[in-house]
Amino acid sequence: MKNKLTPINLTLGSLFVALTAIGANITSIIPGLSVGGVPITLQTFFAVLSGLVLGSRLGAFSMFVYMMLGLVGAPVFAQFKGGPMTIITPTFGFILSFILIAYIAGKIVERNQSMVSYVSASLIATALNYLIGTNLMYLAYMFWFEAPSGFTYTLAWIWMLPPLPKDIILGVVAGVVAYRLHQSGITKFQNSMQRQSV
Repeated sequence: MKNKLTPINLTLGSLFVALTAIGANITSIIPGLSVGGVPITLQTFFAVLSGLVLGSRLGAFSMFVYMMLGLVGAPVFAQFKGGPMTIITPTFGFILSFILIAYIAGKIVERNQSMVSYVSASLIATALNYLIGTNLMYLAYMFWFEAPSGFTYTLAWIWMLPPLPKDIILGVVAGVVAYRLHQSGITKFQNSMQRQSV
């Protein structure tokens, strides 16, 4: 998929920026959404979906716009937070990873459009989100943020266990949804709109 910045692609990219912002605060908008006491957030879901649906470059670009929008002060991050100081928070690594995981997910399905490829791309991207986010969270606590008492690298990963089942399920859902959208002709629609704009 060629990701030129046509009006339709800019519209779709903006849609995923908005969806990611909503996904970050879904529990604030709709209280009670939790699994085993763990709040359900949909940031990673929409970040992965952006790559699967929009392609590697446009998906990554939409997540870059989302990140920059938050850094300039728009309350689009979790708990309606935003601003440049977010960079030094322990969880910023997860936000930063959205750009890469959208790109990786998009690249995988650009080469193979099977259902297995879509689901695999989504789960790989989700795993990368955990890998990057958790490691940067650990570094933040070790070097520039006050760490909780007894904090260790192992504890950082233990913290990530409760939301893991939820994110695996959402990863599969993202892959299936993106594949269905692909099968329904969204790619053909984007390409036809691109040709009309030339």
